[in-house]
Amino acid sequence: MLLLRSARPVLSTLGVFTLLLAGRSNGNAAEPAKPVFKDGEAQVVKAFEDSDYWIRHDLWVETEFDSDGDGKLDRMHVSVTRPRQTESEGLKLPVIYNSSPYYAGTGAKGQEYFWNPRQELGQAPPERKHFGPVERTGMRPIISKRHEKDWVPRGYVVVHSSSPGTGLSQGCPTVGGDNESLAPKAVIDWLCGRADGYTTPDGDETVTADWCTGKVGMTGTSYNGTIPLAAATTGVEGLEAIIPVAPNTSYYHYYRSNGLVRHPYGYLGEDIDYLYDFIHSGPEARRDYCDCNVRDEEMLKQFDRVNGDYNDFWAGRDYLNDLEPLKAAVLMAHAFNDWNVVPEHSVRIYEALKAKGVPTQVFFHQGGHGGPPPIKMMNRWFTRYLHGVENDVEKDPRAWIVREKDKQDKPTSYPDYPNPDAEPVTLYLSAGAPEPGSLGITPTKDQGTETLVDNFSFDGASLAQAEWTEHRLIYTTPELKAPIHVSGTPRITIKLASSKPAVNLSVWLVSLPWNNDKNAKITDNIITRGWADPQNRNSITESEPLVPGQFYEVSFDLQPDDQIIPKGQQIGLMIFSSDKDFTLHPRPGTELTIDLDATSLSLPVVGGEETLGKAF
Repeated sequence: MLLLRSARPVLSTLGVFTLLLAGRSNGNAAEPAKPVFKDGEAQVVKAFEDSDYWIRHDLWVETEFDSDGDGKLDRMHVSVTRPRQTESEGLKLPVIYNSSPYYAGTGAKGQEYFWNPRQELGQAPPERKHFGPVERTGMRPIISKRHEKDWVPRGYVVVHSSSPGTGLSQGCPTVGGDNESLAPKAVIDWLCGRADGYTTPDGDETVTADWCTGKVGMTGTSYNGTIPLAAATTGVEGLEAIIPVAPNTSYYHYYRSNGLVRHPYGYLGEDIDYLYDFIHSGPEARRDYCDCNVRDEEMLKQFDRVNGDYNDFWAGRDYLNDLEPLKAAVLMAHAFNDWNVVPEHSVRIYEALKAKGVPTQVFFHQGGHGGPPPIKMMNRWFTRYLHGVENDVEKDPRAWIVREKDKQDKPTSYPDYPNPDAEPVTLYLSAGAPEPGSLGITPTKDQGTETLVDNFSFDGASLAQAEWTEHRLIYTTPELKAPIHVSGTPRITIKLASSKPAVNLSVWLVSLPWNNDKNAKITDNIITRGWADPQNRNSITESEPLVPGQFYEVSFDLQPDDQIIPKGQQIGLMIFSSDKDFTLHPRPGTELTIDLDATSLSLPVVGGEETLGKAF
């Protein structure tokens, strides 16, 4: 039974003995180092700070699955970083665990490897070009040094692992498949003494985690934030708390939207098969098997890039469907201007977990992709659930939101999200095309119809600023006399007709006039956005082609938001077809006609209709 193995021993046995002797004074032994808590937070302990005396070692944990078809259970590569006192003094500590498919390097980037967005709707796309095998990077025993400086000095062991089919971990990457939930479960089982760890990927010399208290927390950002949620959905014992940051909680919601093929911002043409190639840095011996069985037979045959419908393939990669076993305390973190992993990913899980009754909080900020909660919030969360310190974190406000202009570590607390004082207000359209029409709380009858012409050549920002164009319809409120606080998920109902059997539908909610300062970001004027396929008006699982010229009612949610729109701005509802930065790019010319009397926006406003009306 091997207790410690390191490719580069960080601290020798003689070194430990010397340090212990140095800690004696006047014949009295120094007090053993242990975690220290103040005001409900784990404090930095001087004896844990010096990274030169941290113990690092790596191992392979055996899982319960064989995803690469070699007849043997897959083993995951794991690295451990822990204070020397876990060896010299028998100190047991809880674990902060992070897992990722990215640690060993990733594949080629570039538009030439994405799907060509110049695709006619409802037709098969041209084939995608694949790049060569990913070359693994990094040296053992260190997989990653992320999180070490934050947590090891505060009395935690930090553990990293490479996910299946990446780095030195065996198996196939499946991008949300069951093995990506069961792999971190196996590592947690090993940390808690229920699974086997080995010194090599194929040997039988075992490693134990006798320095672990049996309490594990997980965190990470983006894909690395998805994996903590995936692990928690297994209900694994010992996983006490997770902090997912900008997690992808459904690959359908990442690559599709209400039946529409939609790409993450900045990655036009990316789809799930590209992400598979991008992370597949695992052992070369099984790459052909994985490519054939996972990418070609499963993904390419089932992901439906023609219709964009939700099916069993996507349902199996939607963690909302797997929450029943989850019991870990969950602190979600996301940004309202994250157009890579859009905010609904966290909001949908947060709402489900509240209903389930597990301890839950949420942190939002106004920036882009990523951005963890302040270290104080994370520390209180892990201190409570991993060290067992009764700091009443579960009694803290449920929602923490960084307000506009505030620093990331200065969020404002609210009883919940959405703001409990928010009420849906219905806004109605008045004609104006090709110039802006108006948007107000009083319906205007007999408005008739207005028509736009699809043309992906114009991006959304240009369309929103245009004084006159046939390529969008836009409706604006009066200039606000007072700030308006939007909190929750807006919903659009549109009655429309298309000149073709299929058409993209894009909706932006914007704040005008546009800020064209050279230091401004496009998100300064984006309140929220949404996309849908009118063919999926009745179900996201089944497309129904449109009869050209016939009107249909389409209702769908825009992305959740919490934003204070300042005095002097106008709220603008923009309806257009192809979104240059997100959707497919069909040949321009499709006409989209809107019935104004039957179209409306439901906007969640703090203070409701009375407050909004006074601001007009």
